[in-house]
Amino acid sequence: MRILMPCAAFPPFIDGGGPISALLLATLLKDEGHEVRVVHVSDEEKFEVYKGIPVHRIETLNLYWNYYEPRPKWQKIAWHLLENGNPRAYRVMQREIRDFNPDIVLTDSIENINVTTWAAAKSQGVPVAHTIRSAFLLTWKGVLQKGGKPLDRPTFSDRVTSMGKRFFSRYVDVAIGESNDIIQRHLAAGYFPNAVPMRIPGAIPERVAKGSRTYPADRAFRIGFMGVHTAFKGIDVLGKAADLFPEESPVEFWIAGTGRDEFAEKARALFPQDRTKFLGWTKPEEFFPQIDLLAFPTVGREAFGRVAVEAFAHSVPVVGSDLGGISETVVPETNGLLVPPNDAKKLMDALHRIAADPTYYTSLSQGAFDSAEDYLAPTIAATYTRTLLEAVEKHNTPAEAA
Repeated sequence: MRILMPCAAFPPFIDGGGPISALLLATLLKDEGHEVRVVHVSDEEKFEVYKGIPVHRIETLNLYWNYYEPRPKWQKIAWHLLENGNPRAYRVMQREIRDFNPDIVLTDSIENINVTTWAAAKSQGVPVAHTIRSAFLLTWKGVLQKGGKPLDRPTFSDRVTSMGKRFFSRYVDVAIGESNDIIQRHLAAGYFPNAVPMRIPGAIPERVAKGSRTYPADRAFRIGFMGVHTAFKGIDVLGKAADLFPEESPVEFWIAGTGRDEFAEKARALFPQDRTKFLGWTKPEEFFPQIDLLAFPTVGREAFGRVAVEAFAHSVPVVGSDLGGISETVVPETNGLLVPPNDAKKLMDALHRIAADPTYYTSLSQGAFDSAEDYLAPTIAATYTRTLLEAVEKHNTPAEAA
């Protein structure tokens, strides 16, 4: 197939797991034999081949594209309004579709390239699949939370300020979620009324480990965290849990990732400084061989939580929050443990239980290694191919013959 893949973000711009997931998906599809072209917004327009993937980087279709940078309030309001239906994005994406003439358009997240991309594809008679990687369609805040607590459904203001996104979702033929939770939350809110829902988890290229890990005998047990230092990721909860550990417990905390604001600084200050190492932004392949256990204390509903399966690839067990995609990935007593979100005491208890028992740790490490098989690239790629082919065939089959 010829697959046009508009993305919210794509490397070398990397801030979080979204761009990495997009690159991995494009690579999987290319390796399956499909002809793939990525489209995403950037500072300047140019064509290039990035790690074997043809990429068309186009200038911003909205007022700006990097929404992580500080902006005046009026610009933020205008940006969000345009994300509900941007006429300029519609025209540009029509042009992109005509130029590449794809068999299917597969959007990977939708920020910046805009929900009108789906309508543009339909206007050209091209079927549409969409991979959901966040709650952006449900809420202008990007995360379903209120007062720091996760929400099961969008608020009234969320629904009002996302009406355009919900309207344009009717043009999607296949709605792909990395977890059942993220799919069902969108369907329950009235999104993707004409789409076939499909759960396809994120992929890992390979299992790096060769089996279970050995409990460390000659150094402190290392508990790791990897992610952006935000309230959503729960780094402050881990900081409080770390401070509750008994002083005699031989553990260290290795913290990867960065944060930009006062919250991040305060959260890092919660950790016991004498046994905490802050690594900054670190590649997974460099981080996981150095730790023994991953803490994933998110207080928000993760659409998937790629870092958990990356841990499995290195036979590293995971202690995660019991909500969202993490609750579908971590299997208690098999590859890790689940704890209530925002509960530092129970998080500490779970981490300490594993860190203090070499036999239990080895069992969970073996379970993490075994679990990684479900997320290996060939399996995920084949599922994507089958799903997209079915969408194309259904689109090309006359209604009377169906």
